[in-house]
Amino acid sequence: MISKTTKKINSLGFIKLSLIIFSLLVVLSWLFIFNVENADLSSLFSDKNINHTKTFSKRLLGIGEKNPAFKNIDSIKNVLKLTVETLIMSIIAIGFSSIVMLLMVVWGSRNVADGTLTLSRRWYNWIVFGLVRVLYIFSRAIPELIWAMIIVFIFKPGILPGAIALSLHNFGILGKLCSEVIEDLDLRPIRNLASSGASKMQMLIYGVIPMVTPKFITFILYRWEVIIRTTIVVGFVGAGGLGMQFKLSMSWFHYSEITLLLISYVLLVIFSDIISQGIRKLIK
Repeated sequence: MISKTTKKINSLGFIKLSLIIFSLLVVLSWLFIFNVENADLSSLFSDKNINHTKTFSKRLLGIGEKNPAFKNIDSIKNVLKLTVETLIMSIIAIGFSSIVMLLMVVWGSRNVADGTLTLSRRWYNWIVFGLVRVLYIFSRAIPELIWAMIIVFIFKPGILPGAIALSLHNFGILGKLCSEVIEDLDLRPIRNLASSGASKMQMLIYGVIPMVTPKFITFILYRWEVIIRTTIVVGFVGAGGLGMQFKLSMSWFHYSEITLLLISYVLLVIFSDIISQGIRKLIK
């Protein structure tokens, strides 16, 4: 009872300290912006900026344009094609990252390395654990945009480089999240299987997999939603999809086409949210 009370006090103290540090960082950041950078928020609402905003908004709505993109059948067909390509890119990306993560996630778990999960210790477990964790860190430390810039130099521009770039980054994130799921498992059911004479494979199939599957699916769906939102970023460097066309439309000042692309992009995000929500309800 005393130990639980002590833990609560320590956690409350940590939370208070974190809030104080966070508040200080916020105050210092704004002081730096105003005193060092000499920022002036009132300049954002100058007459010049307001006029530019009005002009830009009218162009986005196609006002003053003879044939706005959202009234042009060919433009709509092209955007629909790019939307499908973007969806395919996201599915390939989450598929690649999930498959590789599932093959390595057990070896990246601390309770496997120290033998508490498998009830057996091997001298090489910590070496493999360290290599997998370093791979996770390296994978997620490099942003998707950088991965895409590197891979586009190897492959020709298209959805495949974008999918590979997104999968490389998300592999590290998924691996870290799912490894922690295994580390937080209740070990009692698995140890009961071990005491009943179950092999390592049987402990994995009947003990570990049923407990981790719902959270694994939740994390995979979450990262898929993030990937769809990030496809527009990797498209800026030639990775295909809506992002690449968005950059071209901005460069050519095709404002009504930008509006059409944004509408398609928002609808795609809504679609992914609905699918993810439906799958989450099924696994509960």
